[in-house]
Formats: sequence, structure tokens, C-alpha cells
Amino acid sequence: MTEQKLKEFLDKKVDEYNRPSFIAADPVLIPHLFTKKQDQEIAGFFAATFAWGNRTTIINKSRELLSLMEMQPHSFCLHAGPAELKKLLSFKHRTFNPTDLLYFIDFFRHHYHRYDSLEAAFTMHGKTVEEMLTGFYHYFFSLEDAPPRTRKHVASPERGSTCKRLNMFLRWMVRHDDRGVDLGIWRSISPSELICPIDLHVGRVARKFRLLERKQTDWLAALELTERLRRFDPQDPARYDFALFALGILEHF
Repeated sequence: MTEQKLKEFLDKKVDEYNRPSFIAADPVLIPHLFTKKQDQEIAGFFAATFAWGNRTTIINKSRELLSLMEMQPHSFCLHAGPAELKKLLSFKHRTFNPTDLLYFIDFFRHHYHRYDSLEAAFTMHGKTVEEMLTGFYHYFFSLEDAPPRTRKHVASPERGSTCKRLNMFLRWMVRHDDRGVDLGIWRSISPSELICPIDLHVGRVARKFRLLERKQTDWLAALELTERLRRFDPQDPARYDFALFALGILEHF
């Protein structure tokens, strides 16, 4: 397949999946449950953090947590007292347990007392997404008594991770088009800078199309794939996540 034919094929798949009907069965549904910006950020961050495994389970566990927060995650993180926090001790999603959850809330409380948006937690650390993600990791775990076990739930490029879930979260927050799937509520980061989320499924599809030569699925693979996708759309390379994800997960390509 020529590069032009591949672009046309992937564009067709993006058009097929980047539409409102995609939302209901995808974790991006979770931030769409809210209209307040800070609620969308916190809900989206939790949904992205939980995003490994079955999508229905991810959505259900996200809803469960947000219900425990009385569907007001921003207010809850800022103001919850011991009695409200105690209600969270029953929550668990795979390896994400109450110790992790309480630290996440501590971080959100710390951050939102100082900044209006979670966007600042990324943009204060650099201009490239790699710099932002690396800086965010250190900022996130800068609070006293950060549990060592919780570090596995937030990725960093400097540790070689693909940062798939964080890149997906950034896609939700940053991309803005007329389709309504991604929220596009952050405007200090350009969609052209986004890194395409990659996991084993996306990596498999990308290698079949010769968009990726690197054998390891790691941060360097995410960069390589994104550079190839920028040849198709330099202003919005991450939109091809819709095509590669759908081909790998939904169509079992």
C-alpha cells in the first residue's frame, strides 16, 4: 500500500470512529458526564488512570468512584473531610487501591488550591509533551509521604514508558474538532504536539502498516509512530489514534 493510499484508508477509519457514537462505549464518556472544567479534568484523569483491560469495566469503576464523590469530584477533592474520605476505603480497581486513591485526592487538593486548572500541572514543566510528562510525574509525587506503591500508576518518559494513558488523557483534554469526542478544553498545548497513545494492540497495527519499525513498545516507539503520523497530518497527528485503536481492538486487525 502506498503512503497516500494508507493515509486515505486511515483517514476513512478516523472519520468512521471520531464521532459521538464512539463515546458511549469508551472511557472518554467519563469526563463527558460533567460540564465544569475541573470536574472534567479530575474525572478524565481517573478514567485514564483506570484504562487498562475491559472498557466496560473501566467505565463502571470510574462511575463507581465518582458516585462515591457525589458526582462532584472537584469539590470533593478540595473539601472532603475524614467521614467523606472514609467512604472511599472500599474502592479498588485492579491494583489501584485506597492508598493510591487517597494520595491522588491529596495531590488534587494541593494543586487546585494553587491553580485553576490541571493544565498548569503539565505546562509549567516545559514546552514539549515529553518535558511536560516528565515534569508532571515529579510534580505529582512531590508531596510529603507519597506512597512508593502509587508511582506505578503514573507513567514517565524518563522511565521508558509509552505513557499511553497520559497521552490518551492529553488527547481528550487538548484535541478540539467539530466531532465532539475529545473535549478540547485546554488551549495552551497545541494538538500538533500530542503524542499518539500506543499499546501492544496499536503497536501491532502500526507495524503491519510499516508505520513503526521499533520492536519494543516503549516511549521511543510512541515518538517514532507519532513522527510517521505527522506526515499524514502535522497539525493533528493524534487523531489517528481513533483509526489504529479501532483496527487493533474493535476490528481485531
